[in-house]
Amino acid sequence: MTASFTGQSVLVTGAGSGIGRATARLFAAEGARVLAVDVHDDGLAETAKDHAAITTLRGDAGSEADVAGMIATAVERHGGLNILCANAGVSGGMAGLFDQTADDWEALLRVNLVGPFLAIKHGAKAMLDAGLAGSIICTASVAGLRAGAGGMAYSASKAGVINLVQTAAQQLTGTGIRVNAVCPGLIETGMTQMLYDQARAKGREKMIGQLNPLGRGGDPIEIARAIAFLASDDASYVNGHALVVDAGLSSSHPFAKPRQLGETTF
Repeated sequence: MTASFTGQSVLVTGAGSGIGRATARLFAAEGARVLAVDVHDDGLAETAKDHAAITTLRGDAGSEADVAGMIATAVERHGGLNILCANAGVSGGMAGLFDQTADDWEALLRVNLVGPFLAIKHGAKAMLDAGLAGSIICTASVAGLRAGAGGMAYSASKAGVINLVQTAAQQLTGTGIRVNAVCPGLIETGMTQMLYDQARAKGREKMIGQLNPLGRGGDPIEIARAIAFLASDDASYVNGHALVVDAGLSSSHPFAKPRQLGETTF
């Protein structure tokens, strides 16, 4: 990545931990002025630690009033909004089809899908009002591509995010505002921490990520770098796209992996 974000105004939701924290800190390290937002206060101080360019704000990414407020705050503090990362999300657990309620789905979709919609709606308006050709990046997931990587409601919400960035990019035709998504694979965050902790407790840490060709899980900074690329001028011709960052996990249908290089298993 050759781009610099010096002087640019960046807003990151879900910035209290994981991918959001790594993203906020990366943009700040690259010269941006960052507003880091999370629904919980705990974690934001750590995100901003040692980064004077990061200011924090508590806000609910699924509340229209809060989203409008956080964007107005970014504009007020930093003189505009160049980059918006709609990263906030919840997992919703792995409950089965017959164990979920409509309330469960509504609560998850409010954050995971309505939240990115609100971010695009209010973020794009702020960019247009200021005459800025900005970049909006939403965090989707490989779970939104096909079954097997998350719970039902979570997977459906992330599939919605992928379609949302496509339709939003079309809606914003002629504005210069780009809307894209990043689709992480297995990344060590608060959402996956239980899986990592259980594997380590059983001495099976090396099995984490065994289904992808690189044979490992990912780090939040690897997703943050992909987000920064989509936000940069290096991606100036990338729009309405869902960038998969999963070590190759989604590149294949399920199959029995060979035990040794060159061995074929049917």
